[in-house]
Order: sequence, then C-alpha cells, then structure tokens
Amino acid sequence: MAQAARVARALWPARSAWAERLGGRPWPPLLAQSRAGFAGAAGGLGSPAAAARKGSPRLLGAAALALGGALGLYHTARWHLRSQDLRAECSAVQLSLSSRLQLTLYQYKTCPFCSKVRAFLDFHSLPYQVVEVNPVRRTEIKFSSYRKVPILVAQEGDSLQQLNDSSVIISALKTYLVSGQPLEEVVTYYPPMKSMNDQGKEVTEFCNKYWLMLDEKEAQRMYGGKEARTEEMKWRQWADDWLVHLISPNVYRTPAEALASFDYIVREGKFGAVEGAMAKYAGAAAMYLISKRLKSRHHLQDDVREDLYEAANKWVAAVGKDRPFMGGQKPNLADLAVYGVLRVMEGLEAFDDLMRHTHIQPWYLRVEKAIAEAPQVR
Repeated sequence: MAQAARVARALWPARSAWAERLGGRPWPPLLAQSRAGFAGAAGGLGSPAAAARKGSPRLLGAAALALGGALGLYHTARWHLRSQDLRAECSAVQLSLSSRLQLTLYQYKTCPFCSKVRAFLDFHSLPYQVVEVNPVRRTEIKFSSYRKVPILVAQEGDSLQQLNDSSVIISALKTYLVSGQPLEEVVTYYPPMKSMNDQGKEVTEFCNKYWLMLDEKEAQRMYGGKEARTEEMKWRQWADDWLVHLISPNVYRTPAEALASFDYIVREGKFGAVEGAMAKYAGAAAMYLISKRLKSRHHLQDDVREDLYEAANKWVAAVGKDRPFMGGQKPNLADLAVYGVLRVMEGLEAFDDLMRHTHIQPWYLRVEKAIAEAPQVR
C-alpha cells in the first residue's frame, strides 16, 4: 500500500510539473475535460436543476474528481511505460550498432584522457581491445603521425578509421550510436586544425569536439532540451580544461606521493625491467619538480589539495541533490568524463583524501555501479 502511494505521488505532480513534463502544452484532453466537467458541476449549483440535486453536490464533486484522477493516472502511467519502451528500443539499436564495430584502443592505462574513453566504451557496452603503449619508445603507435594517446582504431566492415583525441573519440562514437550514420562520415565532422601555441610549438586542435552531430529529433530524444545539451558540453570541457590539470600536481605533491605514483605507473604500464626501475625513481623525482611548475602555470593554491576539493564540490553542486547524475537517471557524457579523469587516482593518497574531504563519493560510486551494470555485447 505504501509503495502504491509513492507511485501515485510520483505520477501525480503539481500542475507546474505537468506543464514542464508536457513541454508547456495544455493539460491532457481527457484530464482537461474532467476538470471542466467538475467546474461546470460546481458552477451550476445555483440553477433550478442544481437545487433539485441539492442533497448530493459533494457526492457528484467527489465522483468527478475521482474520475479525473483515474483518467489522469491512467494516461500518465501509459506515457511512462511508453517512454520506457522507447528507451529500451534505443538501447537495443545501440547494442546492434556496437556489435558492428571492431575497436582497438591505444593507451597509457594511467592517463586520464584514456580513462575517459574507457569509461565511455564500458558504459555503452562497446567491446574493444587494448594496446598498452610504451611511454618511452611508443613503438606501438609508430603507424600514426599523431603521437599522443588515446588513439582509437575502428573497423566497420571494410572501412578503417583512426580517431584521435579523447573528446573527439567520445563525441564521434556517441553520434554514431545515436544517429546510425556511417562512422566514416561521422569522423569528417571533427576536422583537425594545426596552429602554433605561445611557446612556438605546433599543436593540433579539433573542431566541434564537444558537439554531437545529431538532427533535431535525435537531439530532442537524447537531451529533451537545449539546456541539458549545453550543460553537458560545458562540463565536458571543464573536465578537459581544468580538472585534468589538477591530477599531476596532486599525485606528485610530495616526494613520497611522487614515488608511490610512479610505482603504480610502472606496475600498470608497459615497461621493461631496466626502464621500469629508471622510470620509478628518475621519473618520480622529475615529476615532483615538474608538478611545482604546473602549480604555478595553472595558478593553484599553495596546498593543491584545496583546488582539487573545490573542483569536486563544484561538480557535486552542479549535479545537485535532485538527480543521481548530471544526465538525470543515467550518466551522460559529462558524468563519464569527470569519473574517468578522477579514476586514475584510485589507490593513491590523493584519491583517498578526495573521497574523505569532499561530497563526491556517493556520485562517484553511482557512476562506478552504472558502468559495472551496463549490458554486455556477446
């Protein structure tokens, strides 16, 4: 009984919530008719016919209200079940499309950009092979003129595509899954542009990398409104432009933390025995010093943990208390990006401090669970 009451309350929002759910349209016709009928009954009490029925106005009113409520509940429940069917159909289409792709991810396991891509692939049930790249020699990606990771090689039938940059990879694959356009065509929507940075070094940027190339109906089905789409893009970019730059200063904050971080990097990465030993100690010392430069470049506080805590709490505040994820009932691309960036610190002191001193842990565990429970393509 209590559960039925909760369902009824959930399916009977106030009028303002109805208007929002119906996109500003009028009340559902049958429910509007019942309200009009009830108003007519109430307004007609002064007529001769109403006087003859003087003994039963409360009964009529209650009956009209019950009828209106029943009809409204029926149509709302019907709408709710239909929306669930549409989401299930959409998921089935995405699973069908994903089974047509053969994906190979070239990565460093401890790279936050690579972790973002893995979070996306896992949540969307896209099977992929991993090639761990040696960060010193990088022979595994000698086929590519683009020398950064992640790189994703995608084969769809006879078509073989190389996707560079984590955000381009995610946007292109999501566009493919939602629209069904050939991946070969989707990739052309994200052209690379070369330019010179402030240090005179050539850099490659990608146009539109936070934008999904969807038509109006596809965008409406995915986001429900422009605000949700804009919000997702804003926080995806925030993850790349700010959150990522807090990782190195925090995991290399002290000599002990730098050594622990490189022990983890060597253990999880692809190093030879001699390379690993050199990387662990020489790399830790170098990154401890470099982290101080990064702290200055990004204008971080004396205690860089405070910047990390502020960023985490800012994200939690943006998600809010009324939804489990920024994407609503399931993670969106911004949720997956922030989770992927933070995940690379797991097992390190910085991660433990982050969970202990901010409000982010419940959200983080929800995303982790959503990824673990994603359906698997067989």
